[in-house]
Amino acid sequence: MTLWIRYRANGKVGFGTLNGDSIAEHTGDMFASPKATGQTLALSSVEVLPPSEPTKVIALWNNFRELATKLKAAIPPEPLYLMKANSSITSPGATIKRPKSYAGKVVYEGELGIIIGKTCTNASEEEAAKAIFGYTCVNDITAAEIISKDESFAQWVRAKSFDGFGPFGPVVATGIDPTKESVRLVLNGAERQNYKLSDMIFPPHKLVSLISHDMTLNPGDLICCGTSIGVGSMKEPTNTMDVTIEGIGTLHNVYAN
Repeated sequence: MTLWIRYRANGKVGFGTLNGDSIAEHTGDMFASPKATGQTLALSSVEVLPPSEPTKVIALWNNFRELATKLKAAIPPEPLYLMKANSSITSPGATIKRPKSYAGKVVYEGELGIIIGKTCTNASEEEAAKAIFGYTCVNDITAAEIISKDESFAQWVRAKSFDGFGPFGPVVATGIDPTKESVRLVLNGAERQNYKLSDMIFPPHKLVSLISHDMTLNPGDLICCGTSIGVGSMKEPTNTMDVTIEGIGTLHNVYAN
């Protein structure tokens, strides 16, 4: 297992591998034979950035059997997904502010994220597995009341694309099987979500394969695998959110009403 991290130090963006509180600096392309420079940096000395720069962010709906059962929703025969604006992306540790144009309920959604490592089009599941670089933590924040605000059109993209509503990170973990793990979200010190990734209707390799038949996936692209039970709103003036997946780490953010 390797933990890849992007950061800003001394005004420059870099990347490397994380080992405890130390970063081993690399050069080149994270997704294509990066080279270690031999230099190290203290994690405390850098600003941690989202671990990739996606050309697109894809977000799944109804991808967990337990949530489908709770919602009395049918198991979909193919992935149901939407797109989040890239401008919604923000860094691990960032404070996210309530949108000025929206006064309704805002909810957290702790999720597994897939980071694509090579161009992937019309891929078989075997090819899709090779196209996955690694996995990260996602908080798919949503302005829930916008989705059904207009009876004639479900506004999923608008609800999920406000500035700051797409934090992910803090690292990309390679060489792990996330389906053996769970997603845990803690809000203001209280556990709100804790669900098994083995419950996914479309696991990562199948998900990447199927989506690649709809659109080309590029290195750095982020696929948010969907959430399960326990989604709720953030009601306090300041809300701390921690999304943890064993083997990846913890994505920490603050939402300010």
